[in-house]
Order: sequence, then structure tokens, then C-alpha cells
Amino acid sequence: MPIPPVTCCQSRMVCSGCKNLLIYPVGATSICCTLCHSVSPVPTPGLEMARLVCKGCHTLLLFSRGATSVQCSCCRTVNSASKANQTAEINCRNCRMLLMYQCGAHSVRCTLCNFVTLVGS
Repeated sequence: MPIPPVTCCQSRMVCSGCKNLLIYPVGATSICCTLCHSVSPVPTPGLEMARLVCKGCHTLLLFSRGATSVQCSCCRTVNSASKANQTAEINCRNCRMLLMYQCGAHSVRCTLCNFVTLVGS
């Protein structure tokens, strides 16, 4: 499932009810999920989120950066949250497709146009 791009005036978090990915406008203090109608408080500014793929069911997990482990809400697998297991994202420099890659990678190849984007450039 592709992750929707976030604009400069948006951020994202995980719903406290159904664990769905929520995109909300920067500055909001809470957000209501359109799927389960749970109201989730927006994390305090500066609390960065990280992502990893569950080793049990391959679900993308979003969690607070700095955690040492993350339990998957789908299969209950406990995943190590080490930097090596985390993912980051960048837009393809050619077609602007949002690409996800393993933290520490130097480049990522777009599966849509095959362009190689250097990470950190």
C-alpha cells in the first residue's frame, strides 16, 4: 500500500483507535479518524515518528522515534526498532513518486521510472 505524500502543511500519525495512518494539518491539536471516529491527540511538536516493516506480517508500523521495540497491532510480533530496521522516504528526483527505503541507504531506485535518487542530496 503506497503511503500518501505529505505536503509542507501536513503531518501524519497513527490513529489511537484502529491504528490507521492519519494525515492532518500542522497546528491541529487532535484529529478524528474517518474510519473508527476515535479522536486522537496530536503528538507534541518535535516528537519525530519513525517507520519499520513488521517482520511477522510485513505491515508498515509507525512509532515514536527513540523506541527500542515496537509490537505490531496486527500480529503482535515484537519488532526491534534499531536504526537498521527503520525506513525513510524521499520523492523520486525524476517522476516525484514517493519512495520508501531502508535507513542508511545511499540511493534508491524508483520502481516506476527506474531513476536512481541519491539519499541526502
